[in-house]
Amino acid sequence: MASLIDNLITVLKSENDEYRALLELSLDKTGIIVKGDPDALTAIVEKEQVIVERINALEKKRTEATKDIAIVLNRDPKTLTLGKLTELLAGQKRECDALKDIHDKLSATMSSMVKVNEHNKVLLQESIDMIQFEMNLIQSMKQGPSTANYAGSEYADNAYGMSGSFDAKQ
Repeated sequence: MASLIDNLITVLKSENDEYRALLELSLDKTGIIVKGDPDALTAIVEKEQVIVERINALEKKRTEATKDIAIVLNRDPKTLTLGKLTELLAGQKRECDALKDIHDKLSATMSSMVKVNEHNKVLLQESIDMIQFEMNLIQSMKQGPSTANYAGSEYADNAYGMSGSFDAKQ
């Protein structure tokens, strides 16, 4: 049983390391969003994809380790959480403390990720809003004023109360 717990702890530590790397990229992404550098943003997203693939592989290992532990403990793997596992292992101090420690680290990492990602989401939305505003402004500048209901020739001749000719006697 101890080796199963050690395996789970190792997988969880690796997951936390990958999430920390993802957090660092998210922090880098904040500066890139502020600068408005789409090429650098694309490069960051590609790096994130590689990390997410590694996290997915670790997640599969974690699921398998949890299933194995659940079988040994005669529990349902779907309901076996780290909290419940630490309760069940209360008599095994080393494993229990290690699980609590990695649980706390993962919780802190995920909390930081949520904050940074929410901040990046707001920055991206503001960037999109600004681009939309600028596009609307440019479009409205291309259109002529629509303040009167004149036909094209009448507007050109009478726009400023002139008949269209220059009075040279002034």
